[in-house]
Amino acid sequence: MKVLVPVKRVIDYNVKVRVKADQSGVELANVKMAMNPFDEIAVEQALRIKEAGGAEEIVLVSIGPAQSQETIRTGLAMGADRGIHIEAGQDVEPLAVAKLLKAVVDKEAPGLVLCGKQAIDGDCNQTGQMLSALLGWSQGTFASGIEIAGDTAKIIREVDGGLEHISVNMPCVITVDLRLNEPRYASLPNIMKAKKKPIDQLDAAELGVDTTPRLTTIKVEEPETRKAGIKVGSVTELVDKLKNEAKVI
Repeated sequence: MKVLVPVKRVIDYNVKVRVKADQSGVELANVKMAMNPFDEIAVEQALRIKEAGGAEEIVLVSIGPAQSQETIRTGLAMGADRGIHIEAGQDVEPLAVAKLLKAVVDKEAPGLVLCGKQAIDGDCNQTGQMLSALLGWSQGTFASGIEIAGDTAKIIREVDGGLEHISVNMPCVITVDLRLNEPRYASLPNIMKAKKKPIDQLDAAELGVDTTPRLTTIKVEEPETRKAGIKVGSVTELVDKLKNEAKVI
């Protein structure tokens, strides 16, 4: 079985995001970028499936500017076999991403697509579900446990009320949650090997997908700065402030 894993280049989760002076978006110039953490978990899970004998090849796909190849190299250094980079200038919206991934799935014929449940920049949580609908495949979202058994994937999903256990037929699309696994660090030998692993170049136009944005960003603002808390000297003072200032009791 071949496993396809989409990976996205985003601002590193340790970096404080800054809004541009003209409020047209967030500042990306001279900012540390990294693989989306949820996608990193998806790559790790694909590697574990392969190591358990459930997959023969892991293919990474990234959609974005030329620098997205660095993100693919990160996944290759973890142990993936090869990458596909789809050149796209502007920020591609989830529906266009799903259509591009469908074109890649039609070409590569994987038995499983593992996605991060969302990207930490847009927080849309839409691409995996849209891809499943376009392909007509089964889907399992917010997976915190995955077991492949023949033509069936057994998935533990995190839902509001606890954990839900489902089984879906393969091929399928699975979006992964944070508690699924702990991604490995790439070793130095694997980092060196990753430099020689192939990355195919594709263009969105070649795949027949229009990536023109459907949405317009009007303005981006930082949230209001939270006020510092205070210390109270007694329970009586605490109750007084909750009652008369906060008005919550």
